[in-house]
Amino acid sequence: MGDITKRSAAVFAGIALAFAIPAVASDARSVTVITGRPLYTTQAPIAMLKDLDSGEILFSRGADKRFAPASMAKVMTAYVVLGLIKKGELARDKQFTVSEATWKKWKGGNGGSTMFLRPGEKVSVDDLLKGLITVSGNDAAAALAVGIDGSEATFIKRMNAVAAHIGMKSSNFGTPNGWPDGGVTKVSASDLITLADRLIRDHPAGYVRYFSMPKLQHGTSPDGKPIIQANRNPILGRVLGADGLKTGHTSEAGYCLLGSAKRDGRRLIMVVAGLPSEKARREEAERLMNWGFTVPMAASNSGKSKKAASGSGRAAPW
Repeated sequence: MGDITKRSAAVFAGIALAFAIPAVASDARSVTVITGRPLYTTQAPIAMLKDLDSGEILFSRGADKRFAPASMAKVMTAYVVLGLIKKGELARDKQFTVSEATWKKWKGGNGGSTMFLRPGEKVSVDDLLKGLITVSGNDAAAALAVGIDGSEATFIKRMNAVAAHIGMKSSNFGTPNGWPDGGVTKVSASDLITLADRLIRDHPAGYVRYFSMPKLQHGTSPDGKPIIQANRNPILGRVLGADGLKTGHTSEAGYCLLGSAKRDGRRLIMVVAGLPSEKARREEAERLMNWGFTVPMAASNSGKSKKAASGSGRAAPW
């Protein structure tokens, strides 16, 4: 009886070992896949990188932390305006007259970044969008808001309604341009990625038209010379395939960037925020984006996602 028990125990042990070996091998393979990804480290308190084609988040740090977006808020303004154009409720050649109040509030001396609008000047929606994105014109954002809805406050309500509709769960806007407002305007990196994703998909032609202009010429200087300002996006012309989106900087927000690049049909979008200098922002953005393109694309649903991200432009439902 004892011999039978010993033999049975040996048989069961062998069976258990046979089943255990594949499990260990499987675990080893899964670890190899995970650790096979190139390592990325960052000093940025907030950073996020998404592969738009596969939908995979390649890197995330502080993605849900709410922070002041500074001028990255202008991407929300642009998304709202492009949506109105797409629905036929606003024409690109529609002209708005710059009011005295808007000019005084946002002129270059006290209103930060400007496209140098003048009081009483008539400017097209098209030119205001160029000034909004290319040179981060706070005056352009205000002129669009007042021209569309009669006041910045009413336009801001529209911004928040659209943001909620597209799933920006952690965001709230208190200005159309991201100017410091006592902590009212807050976003998360995750929400900014959602916004960039939707803008690129919903408005592919608008994205191409407005987000990678190398410079803007608008207005004249006191000596009569044309005012030419370069695009402030530090990855344009420095990162292969970079074509957007928007910088931001205030003392509260630090130096920030919502950026995107496309290589060989593959698009990545990223956020870096809270960096201490322009140099740190530029270097971090370049490094993160270039690193992202070394990460192999996830194979699960890349074909389906690539078609959507290539510029087919699904319509915004709002």
